[in-house]
Amino acid sequence: MTQNAPVAPANPGEVAPAQARLMFRRGLQVPTTGWAAGFTQANLLCVPKDDAFDFLLYAQRNPKPCPVLDVLEPGQFDGPILDGDVRTDAPQYRVYREGRLVAEVPDATPYWRDDLVSFLIGCSFTFEHPLAAAGVPLRHAEASRNVPMYVTSTRCRPAGRFSGPLVVSMRPIPANRVADAVRITSRYPAVHGAPVHIGNPAALGIRRLEEPDYGDPPVILPGDVPVFWACGVTPQAMVMETRPELAITHAPGFMLITDARDDEYQIP
Repeated sequence: MTQNAPVAPANPGEVAPAQARLMFRRGLQVPTTGWAAGFTQANLLCVPKDDAFDFLLYAQRNPKPCPVLDVLEPGQFDGPILDGDVRTDAPQYRVYREGRLVAEVPDATPYWRDDLVSFLIGCSFTFEHPLAAAGVPLRHAEASRNVPMYVTSTRCRPAGRFSGPLVVSMRPIPANRVADAVRITSRYPAVHGAPVHIGNPAALGIRRLEEPDYGDPPVILPGDVPVFWACGVTPQAMVMETRPELAITHAPGFMLITDARDDEYQIP
């Protein structure tokens, strides 16, 4: 957290999107799980215009981990679902050059270029509010931790120059609530939808649940079952593998909070 940054509110779910973005712009750096209840959170990927079509095709071929909510024009930093600034309004950013992480910063403006195309991609934090409202426990939120995320052995379908592995988020769910978690999240296909796997992590090539590739170690209680959802960090794994000249992303778990409402992406 930067000096003189705002203090995280006691009830972040009650914070409006514009207020949350202002707090992040002023330097608050916290994971956004549980923030701005009722409003859609988004993953971010910004790549040069010359790479934008290949990524759009990559997302179209891999809609579970890369559900595109909006694509901005080159150099544009706001849009219909974000009355803010993609360069400043997430709590933390990652900057990659040739696939190498070169900076993790609260403000991506110094790295911005007018040829960058920004993709806003659905995030599973969006369906955490309906899960919580239904009484499905969210262990990471209860422990004030970031959600654990894992690089899997499952490959995404390549497109153009881009290829990479599927990344998943994991939430331990009590066995008697797994069916409810599947039912609830399946109604949000634009933010990853239903789980991609339930149970044995080895089936995804995950060796040690206690050692996630991103986020914090999980809290797993007796009777919990690991449930895995496709994750919007998948494009970052793609960036590291295929090494585009420049990419700006959110830091995993530190999302853009948009002005779109969750129910806009809910299906019957």
